Amino acid sequence: MRLDEFDPNSIDVEDQRGGGFSLGGAAGQIGCGSLVVALIGALLFGVNPGQMLGGGSQQQEATAPVARQGGTTVSESCTLDAASHEACNALSSLNKTWQQVFARSNLPFHPPKLVFYSQMGQSGCGVAQSTMGPFYCPDDQGIYLDTDFFRQLDRQLGAGGQFARDYVIAHEYGHHVQNLVGLSDQVRRLQEENPAAANSLSVRLELQADCYAGVWAAKNRDRLEPGDMESGLNAAHQIGDDTLMREAGHRPVEAMFTHGTSAQRMKWLRTGLDTANEDACDTFADLHRSAGAAP
Repeated sequence: MRLDEFDPNSIDVEDQRGGGFSLGGAAGQIGCGSLVVALIGALLFGVNPGQMLGGGSQQQEATAPVARQGGTTVSESCTLDAASHEACNALSSLNKTWQQVFARSNLPFHPPKLVFYSQMGQSGCGVAQSTMGPFYCPDDQGIYLDTDFFRQLDRQLGAGGQFARDYVIAHEYGHHVQNLVGLSDQVRRLQEENPAAANSLSVRLELQADCYAGVWAAKNRDRLEPGDMESGLNAAHQIGDDTLMREAGHRPVEAMFTHGTSAQRMKWLRTGLDTANEDACDTFADLHRSAGAAP
């Protein structure tokens, strides 16, 4: 995927690698939710996303991307290696795309921050560990990424390629969109009211985030290169709950699904890619019809 070079003044990046550097880009008030969405590949690494629930709110002031500890700037952090560079380019593109979507709907928009860490870091939702895979924390509106995950995505899961990596970040960004519109909080309340449905509701959130990732790519279709869509769909297949369980030597158990099957993840990613329409990503549609109202 051919993305424009990131503008260090337009993205919010925090770098916890090698000394806990904090880098501020364009940011505003953060209204934090209280649901931590399930993590990509969580079943593979044995992490239970439900253990990371939190709440509260905080204020973050906009700052320029000046050098902090160790003289590191946003530009330096984003160009530390190829994976960091790709991630910052993707974040910049995602910000531009979703800001336009929110503007058309007259909804307030606040971009998330991208937090790089190595092996272990600290998020507003608790400790960040590389074994957790990339994740979104609504309490600080951060997308947390240990770029070593991309090597695991390629070597262990067989899902290599730049677009597969962009898809991972776009998926987590989809959770930020859900947080901004209040869907994450609504789902959390439903999960508290009906714990037996908690996993199935989590799956719906994850599938919608997959669809939103596809919408972003489709809205930037002129940037796609041959093989990108196939790379993304392959990644969606490889991180389906049933595939991960089989690869781990276990029989797939639907009651334990948190992200959806490979077929479901591919379906919803393709829905976003085919329609370029965020309204087509209503993974809760059947609940609307049965309850007569949104979740």
